[in-house]
Amino acid sequence: MNRRDVLAALAVIGAAPAKAFAQAGDLKSAARDAWLYGLPLIEMASTRARAVAGRAVGIPAGVNRFGHARVLADPTARGVTTPNNDTLYSSAWIDLTKGPVTLTLPRTGDRYISVAGMNMFTDNDFVLGTRTTGGAGGKFTIVGPGQAGSGPNVVRLATPHGWLLSRILVDGEADLPAVHALQAQLAITGPTVTPGTAVYAGRGAPALEYFASVAALLRENPPPGTDAAFFARVAALGLTGSGGFDPRRFSPVQVAEIEAGVAEARQSLRTIRVGGTVQGWNYPRSNLGFYGQDYALRAAVALGGLAALPGAEAMYMNPVGDQGRMFTGAGPYVMRFAADRMPPVDGFWSLTMYEATPEGQFFLTENPIRRYAIGDRTRTLKKNADGSLDLWIARTDPGGDRTGNWLPAPAQGPFTVSFRAYLPRPELMDGRYRLPPITAA
Repeated sequence: MNRRDVLAALAVIGAAPAKAFAQAGDLKSAARDAWLYGLPLIEMASTRARAVAGRAVGIPAGVNRFGHARVLADPTARGVTTPNNDTLYSSAWIDLTKGPVTLTLPRTGDRYISVAGMNMFTDNDFVLGTRTTGGAGGKFTIVGPGQAGSGPNVVRLATPHGWLLSRILVDGEADLPAVHALQAQLAITGPTVTPGTAVYAGRGAPALEYFASVAALLRENPPPGTDAAFFARVAALGLTGSGGFDPRRFSPVQVAEIEAGVAEARQSLRTIRVGGTVQGWNYPRSNLGFYGQDYALRAAVALGGLAALPGAEAMYMNPVGDQGRMFTGAGPYVMRFAADRMPPVDGFWSLTMYEATPEGQFFLTENPIRRYAIGDRTRTLKKNADGSLDLWIARTDPGGDRTGNWLPAPAQGPFTVSFRAYLPRPELMDGRYRLPPITAA
């Protein structure tokens, strides 16, 4: 939907006859639930718009063509929340309205690669690469809803539009040219599609403008039939799975009630638990990356970790800090691995530092040694005499032998970290292995 059309519809609200929608149900609750339901669509559309317009820092993209990040993420990378500093991203927004497309993956051998195919509701409909298809590369046919599954190695996207996000492991700056060569072999062929000109509301838009954009995105990307009960539950709002929504039907009193529901939804994002806490770490739910009817979790991840991979591909663990997920002290804090309790992964692991925005998003933070993550590929790591490993987290250099194991925190303000385990082994996935807590030294 064009933004001008949305605003034109809103301009005539005062002239429209008031409808007693509240009689059909709780309008405030309907607005709250519908705002959360629509947030992944809005975040995907906003991310796509920035990328296609060339405004995404660090991760360019086109429609049915890849754009490539050529340097590892740093504090200027603000296109996607919680970026990693382990891989180079390649990104493409997919439009299947004119037919299937063919994706070509390079031969990567033992080097980790994944290409996640996300529908507009942020579910990972497929992940191609090291874990699922191996390192030999190949061609894959991506088909959309209702399209014939012909061609080599068919995979299906659940919506006509979606996002391909590739991650290729980089072993430091010297390894970048080799990864650039692999990125050059990532390719999409198929019908030429001109990027659309529709403009959608952002998450901070007034409620009626927001819901009008959600409706437009639902018309372009129909939800699964299993969401029927949800749309029945929010019937008071008039938002339907086929993209029905009329902002002119509400009285000023009802608009205030809708705005109150949206305010409640925004506040609830801060309290949605994305997993369970054990020994100082929050572990992801098993449905991370493919959410089913868990709309609240899907919304929370869309805001705080858009494009999260499913657990079999990667596990993301967040710590218990001084205040919720956040740490507020100067440190040093320490994370100590016993010699026989190193992270069990078939890929790699890392601990990444983030500063927080007021909206609850997380980005890499400036520091004097330009170290944004530390992990099993960090060349300066030193183990203790007994084989154990200490990771030091502090705002200033802890000094001595600790410097090589130091993950710098921002000079001021709250901060958090994220532990990533790529290709986790069963004992990490089923809970037999637990990370050591981060404690004040």
